Amino acid sequence: MAEKADVKKIAAEGAAQAQKIVTEGAAQARQAMEKSMEQITKGAEGIMKAAEDAAEFGRGNMEAFAKAAQTWAVGTQDLARQAMALAQGLTDHTLEGAKALAAVKSLNEAAEVQAKFAKAAMEKAVAESAKMQEAVFKLTEQAVAPISARMTAAMEKFGKPIAA
Repeated sequence: MAEKADVKKIAAEGAAQAQKIVTEGAAQARQAMEKSMEQITKGAEGIMKAAEDAAEFGRGNMEAFAKAAQTWAVGTQDLARQAMALAQGLTDHTLEGAKALAAVKSLNEAAEVQAKFAKAAMEKAVAESAKMQEAVFKLTEQAVAPISARMTAAMEKFGKPIAA
């Protein structure tokens, strides 16, 4: 009978030890699974954040290009108006010169009038072309500014090492 009791005792101890191993294994497996799920969730959140950041950055780029295009369109319209005003002014100046030439009484007077109007026309053309050149440079600077700002933002954002 002692053998039967020993066998039962050994069997009970074996069953208890097996139960303990299974319980501990299940707890460890659960902890490992929870840790894995936490890491997967954290990784997915990081990917979603990166995707949102990329979408937002792309939206900012599109807004910058739209603003640049709008600035350029409005600016070129202004430049066209200035060019038309310059052409009209030179035409008016030419008509005044022609009227003055029509009223001259001598060849010397005609040469003086012609020289005076030619000099004035040249000075006006040079002055106005300098204004136009300045306007073109200013327009270019204004139109490129939003894109330049986005390039600076890109260099700041993507020039840094990725945080671990």
